[in-house]
Amino acid sequence: GLDTEQGMELICLLGSALSFAALLIKQLRDSIIFFCLWFLYLSLHQVGQVFLFFQWDSLLLEVGFLAVLVAPLHLRKWRSAAHRHHDRVTFWLVRWLFFRLMFASGVVKLTSRCPTWWGLTALTYHYESQCIPTPGAWFAHQLPVWLHKLSVVIVYTIEIAVPLLFFSPTRRLRIFSFYIQALLQILIIVTGNYNFFNLLSIVLSFSLLDQEHIDFWLRSSKKRRSRSRADTLQAWVVTLLELSVYTTLLLGTIHYFGLKVNWESQTIESSTAFTYHEFLHWLKLVIVPTIWLGVLSLTWEIVAAMLSALCVRGFFPKLWATLQCTIFAAVAASMFAVSLVPYTFIEYEANSNLWPQVQWLHRAVDRYQLVSSYGLFRRMTGVGGRPEVVLEGSYDRQIWMEIEFMYKPGNISEAPALVAPHQPRLDWQLWFAALAPHTHSPWFISFIQRLLEGSKDVTRLVQVDETRYPFSERPPTYLRAQLYRYSYTVASAGRSLPRDWWTRQRVAEFFPTVSLGDPTLESLLLEHGFKDKPSPRRVSESLLPSLLRLVREQTQLFTGPGLIGSLVCTALLISLARALMSRRPVGKVYRAANNSQNGQGKRK
Repeated sequence: GLDTEQGMELICLLGSALSFAALLIKQLRDSIIFFCLWFLYLSLHQVGQVFLFFQWDSLLLEVGFLAVLVAPLHLRKWRSAAHRHHDRVTFWLVRWLFFRLMFASGVVKLTSRCPTWWGLTALTYHYESQCIPTPGAWFAHQLPVWLHKLSVVIVYTIEIAVPLLFFSPTRRLRIFSFYIQALLQILIIVTGNYNFFNLLSIVLSFSLLDQEHIDFWLRSSKKRRSRSRADTLQAWVVTLLELSVYTTLLLGTIHYFGLKVNWESQTIESSTAFTYHEFLHWLKLVIVPTIWLGVLSLTWEIVAAMLSALCVRGFFPKLWATLQCTIFAAVAASMFAVSLVPYTFIEYEANSNLWPQVQWLHRAVDRYQLVSSYGLFRRMTGVGGRPEVVLEGSYDRQIWMEIEFMYKPGNISEAPALVAPHQPRLDWQLWFAALAPHTHSPWFISFIQRLLEGSKDVTRLVQVDETRYPFSERPPTYLRAQLYRYSYTVASAGRSLPRDWWTRQRVAEFFPTVSLGDPTLESLLLEHGFKDKPSPRRVSESLLPSLLRLVREQTQLFTGPGLIGSLVCTALLISLARALMSRRPVGKVYRAANNSQNGQGKRK
């Protein structure tokens, strides 16, 4: 049999294998495969506890379930576009999710009453205090304060105002929204290691595009037909409407954030020109109209899909298309209704006024993570320097050696790591642990015990390269943890790269000195229930557990980014090889054409 750890490993391997196969084989990108992937990740999420309770885990689950609705069902080889009239309805749910994600992420920054977000100074701390920064974050941190404040203003505009254009009837406003949102996500990727979150957000932003714009990218757009006077007039009206929207965005940003040019210092000054209560009043006014905007937009898509299905020729094809549209319209309406509960968490009154039936439906499906509430970077931490836990080990309590982690800041001379789209969850949890006493992170106590025991599975989460782990030959006798405050160094003239990336100062003891059998450690383990757990089962020698151990031993030789990169490169190489092999050589095509012509000549 399999224990819990091996069961989770098996789920991970099954999901990875399915994903890799779907990446290579088009026929596997269907509803059944996406349902399996969603179910496997949900299973991990249910038992992963604090290590799998990030907002992007919830986002991935919601996107995964929407993929089940959006993807085709390849049960039969016979299928055509006529049987996919409901695509516009299910794809609309992706746009609605992206709207909820971005709008809520902007709103919560202000409803949290965080002084750095209200003072527009959040980015002067963010690049330094985020979980795992990139080298680009160090350079961004060196920018002048006025530019940081202006960047916060732009973030507010992109996250609060621009999402309202996602449902614009004019396509160029939606395309504008796509590019501005994609740009924001790319900048976040450059300055922070947020695993797959930003890539997933860019994927969601594709719901703002249409086939015509995709064809423009692929240079396969059709020739434009000549315009009539009515078409020209309509184009001018639409252009004027778009210009008025851009002007409103610009003037609104200038007004609400007091933007003005200081010609003396050659800077742009900015400040929040509204109060907290004024913002809450605005939010109360706008939240219900956004819901009705969603209702009208979804209704439009459903009506258009039904009309398209009714235009299908033949009784049975028309009946089948109409039936599909009806079913998917009902599912989309239900998903939209359920999503209103987490969406209105940002405004209490709107949430309390939702229909009881909607609240009941949300409670019924909540455990399946079909919809979630979002709101990233609600409050800015690390003001005045980032707190960092530094582990130290010793054999004699006299000479202490620091334990360096692969990804989180430690050595002040070492450049920040590039790890996305991988998420080193241990390093992330250590960042959260540093924000509060160790008693708020019970897992840390078990982590200390495993290091003292010399568990290879745990030490390889710290360092894959054993030469960089100071206790690879023999586990430490004593362990302790210190709390430091890290700050970026200041850029020096004449150097493109810094000699030291960080400065640090010891703040306090984070975890006392302990050893195996130490009364302090034993009491903490007992207090948090780690001593009550059953002893490990005897190692099974059956086939499946043995295969899982073999796979683990092989994959532990790679870092997380290295393993993901190797899989992606393998998939790209296989796809490239298949593309090259599918092309017929020019000589063969020429000979085939000649043979065809000769055959026709002989018949004549």
